[in-house]
Amino acid sequence: MTDAADMTYARYLDLDRLLSAQKPVSGQHDEMLFVIIHQAKELWLKQILHEVALAQGLVRAGDLVPAYKSLARVSRIQAVMTQSWDILATMTPADYLRFRGVLGSSSGFQSDQFRRLETMLGLKDPKFLVFQTDRPDAHAALSQALASPSLYDDTLAQLAAVGLPVPQAVLNRDVSRPYIPSADVEAAWLEVYRDTDRWWALYQLAEKLVDLDDALVTWRHKHVVTVERIIGRRRGTGGTDGVGYLSSTLERRCFPELWSIRTQL
Repeated sequence: MTDAADMTYARYLDLDRLLSAQKPVSGQHDEMLFVIIHQAKELWLKQILHEVALAQGLVRAGDLVPAYKSLARVSRIQAVMTQSWDILATMTPADYLRFRGVLGSSSGFQSDQFRRLETMLGLKDPKFLVFQTDRPDAHAALSQALASPSLYDDTLAQLAAVGLPVPQAVLNRDVSRPYIPSADVEAAWLEVYRDTDRWWALYQLAEKLVDLDDALVTWRHKHVVTVERIIGRRRGTGGTDGVGYLSSTLERRCFPELWSIRTQL
């Protein structure tokens, strides 16, 4: 620990270590941008996970209103991450192709933090564990998230706790499995949205969750457009189908009934 009287900006932020973490390998100018964009996203993902963990703990304890702040903060961070694709889009296809080969089999879809975020929000998929076998801590964190209730599971438990009709089959489901939308859960949310004064805390929580889902889909869409702009329909690094794979993710929703009720209102 450094004494507060001797603390400097650089020491507090550990800037020497942070700014030495960029190690482009191709010698091409634009590789630095590529590295920094992705490292910055990982830093923001770290903060997002920090906020979602706090919000989930509050929701699980039935303390809904304080959770709004963390969820709102996550939405703001998601907006910044989405805007950062515009910076990456200043890199032309010719710029990228000059160093693409050094990426080898690496790909953003291997990000353990992004997969942990998806998992904590309710999009459970154990197949991404295989990409963390060389990183025990990351593998353990993702495994734990897969085995634990998601933020949506905890939210549905709060619906039941106040007497709304959430089926026991939903409340007692295997939380390691992907969530399957339920007509009964949709009916419970309809009660909330049809009497917002009575269920104000749950209604506001629901809208904060929709903000997260909305921002996540917006981020995915901008990712698709940026990738298509830079590499077209080429296969992605890491063996993915590139734009085809990314486009397939646009239909994913973490909180499905919060979208389907809008048709029913």
